[in-house]
Formats: sequence, structure tokens, C-alpha cells
Amino acid sequence: MNFDISEELKKIPNLPGVYIFKDENNAIIYVGKAVNLHNRVRNYFQKSSDAKTFRLVQNISHFEYVVTDTENEAFILENNLIKLHWPKYNVRLKDDKAYPYIKITRERLPRILFSHRRGKDKAKYYGPFVSKPYVREMLDLIHRLWSLRRCSKIFPRDFEKNRPCLNYHIANCKAPCNRLLSEEMYNNFVAEAENFIQGKTTDVLSRLTREMNEAAEATEFERAAELRDTIAALKSITEKQKVETGADDRDFIAMARENDEALMQIFFVRDGKLSGREHYIMNADETSANGEIYSAFIKQFYSEAAFIPKELVIGEAPAEKDSISAWLSGITERQVLITVPQKGEKLKMVKLAQTNAELTMSQFGAHIKKEAERNENALKEIANALNLSETFLQRIEAYDISNIQGYESVGSMIVFENGTAKKSDYRKFRLKAVIGPDDYAGIEEILSRRFKRFHENSEAFSKLPEIIFIDGGKGQISAVENALYEHELTIPVCGMVKDDRHRTRGLLFQSEEINLPRHGEGFKLVTRIQDEVHRFALEYHRKLRADTQVRSVLDEIPGIGATRRKELLKHFKNIEAIRNADIETLSSAPSMNKKAAEAVYNFFNKES
Repeated sequence: MNFDISEELKKIPNLPGVYIFKDENNAIIYVGKAVNLHNRVRNYFQKSSDAKTFRLVQNISHFEYVVTDTENEAFILENNLIKLHWPKYNVRLKDDKAYPYIKITRERLPRILFSHRRGKDKAKYYGPFVSKPYVREMLDLIHRLWSLRRCSKIFPRDFEKNRPCLNYHIANCKAPCNRLLSEEMYNNFVAEAENFIQGKTTDVLSRLTREMNEAAEATEFERAAELRDTIAALKSITEKQKVETGADDRDFIAMARENDEALMQIFFVRDGKLSGREHYIMNADETSANGEIYSAFIKQFYSEAAFIPKELVIGEAPAEKDSISAWLSGITERQVLITVPQKGEKLKMVKLAQTNAELTMSQFGAHIKKEAERNENALKEIANALNLSETFLQRIEAYDISNIQGYESVGSMIVFENGTAKKSDYRKFRLKAVIGPDDYAGIEEILSRRFKRFHENSEAFSKLPEIIFIDGGKGQISAVENALYEHELTIPVCGMVKDDRHRTRGLLFQSEEINLPRHGEGFKLVTRIQDEVHRFALEYHRKLRADTQVRSVLDEIPGIGATRRKELLKHFKNIEAIRNADIETLSSAPSMNKKAAEAVYNFFNKES
């Protein structure tokens, strides 16, 4: 494209905004924000001794910018673009796994649930946490202490609609749905549970201890023993809270670095006590300054964090410290301080976080390095075999079709970035236009739909791959190329071929079969990709078949519509459990009554 950088630099306005650097392939390689776009972008093209900036500028073919009204708006836009495009030269959170959250729903009679992600709804989220077992243990204790509802009933519509369910009869719920517990008392329980999640356990422990003593005095020894065990469990799960810090709510952040990785350690202090700790991996070039890494981490982590404390205490000052503090204050609508302690208790806590960061890095660093080297060697082997640059393998999209004699045909798309599976970008397709066992037409349909979504600027399909792997040979490759031609795209396509025993044999590229060394990392990576795309398609296909089979059985029962069918399956988990249930048990399921239960019971009895 005809882009004169020197001329375009003169046109940049003296306004806040975000700048976007692109390479010759139109790929976004860096995103930044500026209080003054004109001055900031021009600085990149001045003579610099910074090795990272020099490499970045060497790869800039052209740039774009977006003007914003305020610096805070620029912060938000910059962060969103980094997460969306993963630019090569930006420091970013490397972990792509979904960390668990605790979710408190915003509904009448709220529920407290496990959540894999922070949803874009009005619910309140706590987290993210690294340990899923820890979150589930917390939730188990919450439900044991407060017996909150777990059903999916909607209120006020479902008040007193059915009898209390089994959870009420086994003391796992206090049946607020039947007004056996007042809404005011239920909401008090939820508030108390929320305090527990925040690490504020003093009041809960005092109440339980008082109730245990009262039960013992009344010679209710079973109840007293039960409360004693609950207190022990509560103390066990909150034993990390023994470190007193003399603060209200603070996060202490420290960092350890090794090669192009940075490990960020956070200690979460709530109500003056250390309530937990987590670590996160950052993808950070060796030439990146510590302040730049701290800045990138804070912006990316706290843009999605469910709770932002009053103060962040950090080992080193982040770049743009004052701007970040103002941005966080704007999000929370209260002042958020960022401090770098020089002495006292805060410095001790930061050093403790630093020590833990270094220990964690030494524990995981070797594994991280080994994994990175393995992926790097694998990509080099594949690139050399295909006579391509390694940049063509940075983002691999692989596709497969699954069907049984054309029944419920589905397609799968998986993504590997830099040799590692990126499961957040996986996508499923249910074929719409293709009838029967026609894999070629099926592949062409799902690829065409994928590229159409790209042209429509769909966020879920916003990034194109450098290369496409397809499970199959010449026919499948041709189907992909037809879809590419239809959408005016040029992307290399590589077939993954199998031997007579249905195992990975090699690659088919530009009409030539490429045989990789069977014990090399490249061959192992291709095998992983082929197995994963097949597994993902088969898993989806099995789910659709199971759903169809379930519907075909339950739909035959008079009086069992979509709602009851869904509730039965949710309650009993599978058809066999429904078949073996008696009328009373069936009646206790959500949305069921005695008449419907008798219909289900009679249907399966006659069937048997």
C-alpha cells in the first residue's frame, strides 16, 4: 500500500487516543495509548537506543489511530484491542485458560455459583482464582453454612408453584420458594456469605461458636458436633488469613522474570487479613522494562477483576502510574492509590510476595522454558518441511467434520497459537446447507461461514490464521480453497493425512506429501492438532446425538413439555435415573406435580 510514514506523522492530531502499528501483511503488531497522539507516535520514529523499539519500528509498514475524548477512554480501548488482537510487541498476560470465579446472581433470591468466566451480565463476580478445587470447597462450605438455593426457578413467577424439592428435605435448602424462609432473612444469609467470600470471617466464626456453645448447653450434642466440624472447616479454608497487615483492602504485587517470561504474584488482603494469593504469567520480551510489565499487567488484570481494592502496593512503580491510578479510580468511583513502599509493613509484604514470585518461577520456570522450546522446535521443523517462514505458523486453525452416515453433521475449528492450544478461540459448527455424508461440501460450508463472519467484523472470528490445517487430503484441501476464493482471501492450506490404521502419517501441501520425522517435535505437534480437532468435533457430535435421543424418549410422554423435560434431565442427570425413580421422587423434581410424575412413571413401566 502507498503509505508515506513521514507525511502521515505530520497529520496526527494533538489529542488523546490509541495508535495501532501494522506490518506489511496488515497484521497488528503493537497497540499503545497516548495523552498526545502527535508527540507519542513521532517519538517512535526518532533515533532510539532501545532494542525493542528499534525492532518494532523496523517492522512497521503503516499505522492507524483512534482519537478519544479522554485518557481513560484511551486506556479502555487500548486494553480491549490488546486482548482482541494479541499484538506481537505488546506485553500481555500469557495465560489463556479460564480462571474460575464465584458468581452472585442479580435476581430475586440470589444464588451463589461457580463460573468459568466473568460474564457480561449484571451479576457480581469474585475472583479470578487459580485453584478450581479451592473455589468448589468454598462453595460447598457456603451451601453448608447458609443453605442457599441452587435451583433455576424464576421469582416471583415460581413462588409456591410446587412443593419444596428434595434439597429442602435433606436440609440443603430452606425453601424460600415456598416462603418457608422470608426474603429478608434469605438476603441476610447471602450478604453474610458474601462477607465470607471477601475474607471477612470474624462475625461468622463468632456466630457459629455461640450456636455451638448454646447447643452443648442444651445437650444437643449432635448439633454441637456438627457446628464444631463446620467451624473447623471454616478455619481450614481461611487459614491463609492469619497474616495481619493493618489494612482494609489492598493487593500486594511483585514480579519475577526469566528470559521472555514474567511471573506476577498477587497477595489479596481483605479486611486487614491475607485472604489469598494467585500468580499469573506474562509474555514479556527481555528488553521490556519492569515498569512496562507492571503497567501492562495492572491494566489487563484489573480491567476484568471482580473487585478493585483501595490500594495497590507494588515492588516497582509502573509506567504511567498516575494515569493508571486515575483510570482505576474512575472505574470504582472512589480513589485507588498505587504505592511503592520504602519501609515498614507494606515493604515487608511486598518482599514476601517477591520471594513467593521467585519461588514459583523457579518451580514452574523450567517447565515453561521446556514447553516453549518444544513448541519452537516443532514450529521450526514444520516450517522447514513446508518451506515456509515460521510466521506462517504463529496462528494455526484446524478443521474437521464429524457425522455418522450424514446424520447430525457437525464441524469443528480449533486454534493453536505459537504451538499451544488456544481453547478460548475454539468454535463449533452445525451444518445447515449440507444434507448427507458429504465431507467436502461440509468443509466448504463451515469455512465459508467462518470467513463471512470475519468480513462482518464478528468479534468471535476477528482474527485470521496464518495457515489452515484440514483433516484430510486433496478433496478437503480443495474445499477449503473454494471457500477462500469465494471470500477473496489468500491463506496457505495444509492437509493432515492418516495411514491405514487411522494414525497421523504426514502433511499434504501444494499437492506434495510431506513426511516429518516420526519422533520429531514437528510430527508430534501435527499429531496433537489432528487428534484435538477430531476430538472436539466428535465430542460435539456425540452431544447432539445424545440430546436428540433424549428428546425422542421424553417427548412421547403426555404432559411433559420442553420445560419439564429440561428440569427432569437437570435434576436426575440421565434417562436411567428418571426410569428408576418412583412417583414421589419424580414429584419432587422442579416443575413437576403428581399427575406429571404418574405420567412419567407409567410410561417407563409400560415400556419396560
